[in-house]
Amino acid sequence: MNSYTTFSLRALAVALLFLASTAHAQLGRPEGLYYKSWGVVIGIDDYQVAPKLSGSLADAKAVADMLRQLGFDEVVEVYDKDAKSRSLKALLNTDLPRKLGRQDRVVVFFAGHAGTTRDMNGQELGYLVPWDAPISNISKAITMDDLKEFSRRVMAKHALFVLDVGVTGWDITPPQSPSFEGRLTPEEETDKRVVQVLTAAGKGEALIQKDGRGVFIHALLAGLKGAADRNKNGWVMASELGAYVTQQVEQATGGTQHPQFVRLDGDGDVVLIEGKKSAYRVEPEPKTATERLAAAKEEYEKAYSILQQQQSTQEALEHLDKALAYDPTYGDAYVLKSYLYLEFLPNLDAALAAGELAVKHAPQNPDSHYTLGLILQKKGRFAEAERALLQAVAVTPTYADVYLSLGDLYREDLKDQKKSVEAYRRYYEAGGTDNRARAYLDQTGPGQPNTKQ
Repeated sequence: MNSYTTFSLRALAVALLFLASTAHAQLGRPEGLYYKSWGVVIGIDDYQVAPKLSGSLADAKAVADMLRQLGFDEVVEVYDKDAKSRSLKALLNTDLPRKLGRQDRVVVFFAGHAGTTRDMNGQELGYLVPWDAPISNISKAITMDDLKEFSRRVMAKHALFVLDVGVTGWDITPPQSPSFEGRLTPEEETDKRVVQVLTAAGKGEALIQKDGRGVFIHALLAGLKGAADRNKNGWVMASELGAYVTQQVEQATGGTQHPQFVRLDGDGDVVLIEGKKSAYRVEPEPKTATERLAAAKEEYEKAYSILQQQQSTQEALEHLDKALAYDPTYGDAYVLKSYLYLEFLPNLDAALAAGELAVKHAPQNPDSHYTLGLILQKKGRFAEAERALLQAVAVTPTYADVYLSLGDLYREDLKDQKKSVEAYRRYYEAGGTDNRARAYLDQTGPGQPNTKQ
């Protein structure tokens, strides 16, 4: 049997009155996690002096289309001769830093030639080759240091570089597994700055193609369509995309091509697909019965908190559905769900179905029976409503609100004056303070309890 926390339906109804009048402004898609999302897509096939390529341009355009499908507001496309060294450096050093805001995200994609040299300290330095540069000319190249400087200069909190090349040569923060502890909401992710990099291969590795397209791009596009959602919660994070692409490419190439995913700065995680906030969950999915019960209770408490704070009833319902997905026997979730369908998302059939399951799985919760009684009354099934309300006070004999509802049922629907008087009297004896039954009691003759305060 589930434990339960009794809540007062009438107290909750009062708390939700304001919500009921403003729900139209709260339902629907919530404000996004980012103020603005930027994509910078660079693809070069027709090099001026370096060897020409085939497929980079098509791959870049496919990524640009995907970013638009994901809802990116601005997608800047730079192809072939437009990707001159001077133009790319102006874009990264001047144009974008002026435009990107503090709450923005930016994804930079590059497909073309790349190379590696050594800096003055003998450390490897990777670079990208613009349209008008030879592969060996570092002076015109876009180095990894240039990309790091770009990520420092822009105000955007989240930056992801996706490089369809085999390149390395950067200083990174010490390798560590993503820590999801305490990160319970997507808003917490956007509060943490991060710069992440995903490359198609390790240094010097060939980029394998399949069906005329690189296996890296195949995996990248599939991941961005949702395949990278490792915990199936509707959200795709950059860390999930990196893990998915790496696994897919290594498998498809027999372990000859190894994508690299690193975090250059910060400890956040770029959100690539924004799902429902109620489904956001960064912890591993619960597996044992105990874990699933705990997850169900957590979702239920989120739903109740949302209602107390006069937020979206639809979002609260989503949390309740998630609770019941974790534990279909979690009775309290059925109680609250039945009440929402009764009062705020009117659907008597759905309310009745939830109410009957509430009574089945939480029979010791008086609100299971109370809510079911209210539903049956609205459906005109008055005798059944009476039995349900009587069962509620059998569970909790001092539940004043139930006596008030019983008095209303006897007075208005069953036309039983004697029982209505008795129910109203029991209401006041249990501490009820609602004045609407007093006039009726006064009209029934002497002997009514003193209800004046």
